[in-house]
Amino acid sequence: MAGILKVKPTRMELLRLKRRIKLAEKGHKILKEKQDALIMEFFTIYDEAIALRRELNQKIAEAFEQLRLAEIDMGIVRLSETALSVKPNREINIKRRNIMGVPVPLIEAEGFRRDPYERGYAFVSTSPKVDVAAEKFEEVLELAIRLAEIEETLKRLAKEIEKTKRRVNALEYIIIPRMKDTVKYISQHLDEMERENFFRLKRVKALLEAKAQG
Repeated sequence: MAGILKVKPTRMELLRLKRRIKLAEKGHKILKEKQDALIMEFFTIYDEAIALRRELNQKIAEAFEQLRLAEIDMGIVRLSETALSVKPNREINIKRRNIMGVPVPLIEAEGFRRDPYERGYAFVSTSPKVDVAAEKFEEVLELAIRLAEIEETLKRLAKEIEKTKRRVNALEYIIIPRMKDTVKYISQHLDEMERENFFRLKRVKALLEAKAQG
């Protein structure tokens, strides 16, 4: 029989295989539930990512429009000089959290929105439009970091879903069917042996009775 395991066709092996099938079926059920839960979580976060991406694109467009207005108001040279005096943004701290056992990034950072005097440029000698543009780009930065966290989470969840799916399929279509085929093979083998023993005992009994009568 194709696809059976290489085991001795004994009753002990038959019992052992039946126990293994029960464990495998239980494991398959747990993995399938995990897979389904991961998929639900993935699409919940995916919807959030789509909305966030849409918002980010809108904020980027608004930020560049404000930058264009600031450039018109101040001129590109003065605007470039102002940009060079801007202080670096606050640092971010990347940690980890778990979603159903899957480690995903958790980006911790203080708010990126700053008051004009915190940005480093001399706001008294710049156009108010510079403040508006800076504020818009700080909003963009916050959203971009949040989106990066979400998209990396989606990548890791997708990888875990694919890995779990392979294990589920292996159990469902290869491992469990192979063990069941092996159980069937051993059962048939043992039944055949019992029948042979039964007919052998009948022949021996018939010979003994014939000898006794003779």
